[in-house]
Amino acid sequence: MATFATEALAASGRGAEKLSLPALQSKMKCDPEGYLTELGLLYSQFNSALELFRQQAAMNFTSISGVAADPTVSKDLGDRAMFLAHVTPFYPKQLADFHKQLADFLKSSAPSLPSGLRCHVTKALILLLNRKIVDIKETLALFVELQTLGDRVLRKLAFSHVIHSIRRMNKKHKNEAVNRALQNIVFSMLQQEDEAKAKRSLTILCELHRRKVWFDDRTANAICTACFHPSSRIMIAAISFLLDYEKIQGDEDSNDSGGDDDMAHETSQVVINKEAIYKAHHKGTSSSKKKKKAKLQRAFRNMKRQQRMSSEKISSNYYSPVNHLKDAQGFVEKLFSRLQTCNECFEVKMMMLKVIARTVGLHRLILLNFYPFLQKYIQPHQRDVTNLLAAAVQACHDMVLPDAVKPLLKQILNQFIHDRSRPEAIAIGLNVIREICLRIPSLMTEDRLRDLVLYKKSHEKAVSVAARSLMILFRELHPSLLVKKDQGRPADPKARPKAFGEVSVLSNVLGVELLEQNDDNEDNDGEDGDDCDRSMFSRSDDDHDKESESDVEESDAVDEDEEEDGENGIHVSDAEEDEVEEEKAVSIGASEAKNSKSRKRNFSDIDINAAETSLRVLKRLAEEKMKHTSSDSADGILSNEDFQRIKELKAKKDAQLALSRQGLLRKGPDAKLADSKIPSSDELSAKRVDRAKLEVHVRKKLSKEERLALVRAGREDRGKYQARAAVKQKKTGGLSNRQKEHKKAMPLAAKKAKVAKSRQVKNKKQLRSGKQFRGKKGWK
Repeated sequence: MATFATEALAASGRGAEKLSLPALQSKMKCDPEGYLTELGLLYSQFNSALELFRQQAAMNFTSISGVAADPTVSKDLGDRAMFLAHVTPFYPKQLADFHKQLADFLKSSAPSLPSGLRCHVTKALILLLNRKIVDIKETLALFVELQTLGDRVLRKLAFSHVIHSIRRMNKKHKNEAVNRALQNIVFSMLQQEDEAKAKRSLTILCELHRRKVWFDDRTANAICTACFHPSSRIMIAAISFLLDYEKIQGDEDSNDSGGDDDMAHETSQVVINKEAIYKAHHKGTSSSKKKKKAKLQRAFRNMKRQQRMSSEKISSNYYSPVNHLKDAQGFVEKLFSRLQTCNECFEVKMMMLKVIARTVGLHRLILLNFYPFLQKYIQPHQRDVTNLLAAAVQACHDMVLPDAVKPLLKQILNQFIHDRSRPEAIAIGLNVIREICLRIPSLMTEDRLRDLVLYKKSHEKAVSVAARSLMILFRELHPSLLVKKDQGRPADPKARPKAFGEVSVLSNVLGVELLEQNDDNEDNDGEDGDDCDRSMFSRSDDDHDKESESDVEESDAVDEDEEEDGENGIHVSDAEEDEVEEEKAVSIGASEAKNSKSRKRNFSDIDINAAETSLRVLKRLAEEKMKHTSSDSADGILSNEDFQRIKELKAKKDAQLALSRQGLLRKGPDAKLADSKIPSSDELSAKRVDRAKLEVHVRKKLSKEERLALVRAGREDRGKYQARAAVKQKKTGGLSNRQKEHKKAMPLAAKKAKVAKSRQVKNKKQLRSGKQFRGKKGWK
C-alpha cells in the first residue's frame, strides 16, 4: 500500500512513523475532524496525479507510453481514489466534487487508461453510488459507455452494477418516475447508430425484462423495435431474445431452484420404489423407520412440487414481449418487408420468419402475402423444413380467410403426402394438416379427408398414428365428413365447424347450463320413481307395450279380451294412453307420437286438448309452470352458492371427459360420452407450436456410431464367449443337477420298466430296418 512521506506527516504535526492508507482510513473514520490536514494533503496529491493523466490523454498518448506506463503511478492513483471514496461520507463538504471528478475523468480519459486503473476508479465510483452519494441517473450513460471499451473485466463490472442497482431500487416498491427517466436514457442509446452502445443497452433491457424488473409495455416495445435497427447484429440479438424468451425463463427457474432441490429431485427417483416403501414401514428399528418415512415424504413433496411447476409451465398463462406490442400489425408488416429485401443468411431469415408467424398467430393478424412466401420453401428436401411448417401452423387462425391458406395446404399435400414420399415425410405432412385444420377446420373437404384417413392402414407406425389423430379430430369437429365406420361414437353427430366470421356470443353466465341440466336430472330422477309406482297398473305384455309406445293407433286395435283387467276393473287401453301422454310430456322437442321415444319436447309444445284425458299430465304441467314462475321471480340473479355449484359441476364434467377418453364410462348401461374439449382459438393462439410435435413417432436414421453404441449396450450383461468343453474344464464346483440325476440309484421296479421299454424300442428299430414285405410269396 501507498505510504505517506515522513515530511508530510511531520508537517501535519504527527509522528515520524509511516502510516498505510488502510490504517489512516480507520483513524479518519474514528476522528474525522482531527485528520483534516492529511485529507487535504491526499486530496491535493490525487488532483495533481489526475491532472497529469488528463494531459496525457489530451496529447493522445496510449497506455503503453507516457505516465501510465509506470505501474506504480497507476496503482498509487487508484489507491488514493478508493481511499477518498471510503472517507467521502465523513467529509461531505471537503469532498463534495469528488464524484464529479471521477465521472469526468472516466468520460475523458477512460480509453487511454490502463485496465487496472480503470477498474479501480470505476469501483470507487460504484462505492459512492452504493452509499447514495451519487444518483444513478447521472452515471447510467457513463456505465453503458464503459462496457464498450473492450475490457472484459470492466464490462462485467459495469453491467452487473447497472443491473443490481436498478433491481435493488425496485425491490420494495417501484418508483415509476425514476424508472421512466432511466428507461429514456437506455432507449435513446438503443436508437443510436453506434453498434456497441446499442448492443449494450439492448443487453441491459433484455436482462432487466427477464428478471421482471422492467416488466412493462415500454420495455417490451423497445426490445421489439430493436428488430428494425440498421445493424444486423442488433436485429439478430433482439429477435433471438424474442424467440428464446420461454427457454430463458425455464433456465432461470432451474437456476433459482438451488442445489438442495436438485439433490431432493435426484434422490426422489432413487428412493421412491416398492422396496423402499416396504422397508420404511416394515424393516428396521422405530427410529430408522421414522427417518425412512421422512425421506419418502420429502421425496413425495418434491415430486408434487415438480409436477405443479410443470403444470404451471404447460398452462395457457403464456407471456412474451410480443404480447404487448402497441402496433402489432405495423410491426409484422415492417419486419416482413425487411425479410423480403434482406440479404442475410438462411438462419437469420428463419428467425425473422418465426417471429412474424408467432406475432400473427398471437394477435390474430391478417398478413395475406405471408402464406405464398412460405409456400415457396415448403418441400421435403428443404433445410429446417419442420421449423417452416411449425411457423406455417402458427400463422393460421380463425380470422384468416380460408381461400388464402388453401394453396399452402395443397402444397403440403402435393409435396409430402403421396405414395412415393418417404414415411417420415408423410407423417409430418399429416401432423401439419391436422394442426392447420384444428385452427381452420373449413379447409378440409370430404374427399380429401377420406383419402387421408386411409393412411391409418399403413405399416409405418408414425403414418398410421398421424392418420388416426386426424380422424379423431374430425370425429369431434365434423363427423359427417368421415365414412360411417370411421365416425365411431361422436359426442355430437351433427357437429360442424364455424363458418368464416361466425362468432358465438354468450347470452348468459358461462356454465349456467350445467346448473340447469343438473336440476333437470334431479327432477327426472323423481319422475322415474313415480313412473315405477304407476307401472304396477300397466300390462305385463312387453311386446304390446313396445307397440303402444311406437304407434298409438295400434293400441286401439287390440282385442277386447286383452284390454280388460278383471281385478282392477280398469281398461288397459286407457292406462296405455295415459302412459303415452306422460312420455310425451316428459320428452323434449317432438311433435308426433311416432317419434316420442327418440325425441323430446317441452311442456310449452303440449297440446292441451289432447292432454285433457290425463289428470297426471295436467298436474305435472301446473308444477312445471310454477317452477318457471319461481325462476322468473328470481330475475336470473345467481347467488354465491350457485356459482360454487357451477364450479363443482364443471369439475365433474371435466372428470367425466377424462374418464370417457380412457373408455371408463362406456361400461354402464346409461353412460354417455362427455363432450370433447377442443381448445379454443385463444388457447391455440397463445400456445407455441413445437417442431417436435410434428415429428412425433418419426424414427430418425441413426449414424454408424449410434448403431454400434446400441449394439454394445445390448452386450453389457453378456459374459465372454467360451466353448462348453472349456467351461466344463474350468469348472471348480461340484456336479450339476443333471450329472447327479445320472448317478442317482433307481428303484428296482423303475430299472425293470426302463429295461423293458428300451427292449421294445430296440425291437421296433430292427423291424423297421429289415425287409418291408414279410408275407408269403404268391408265386410258390
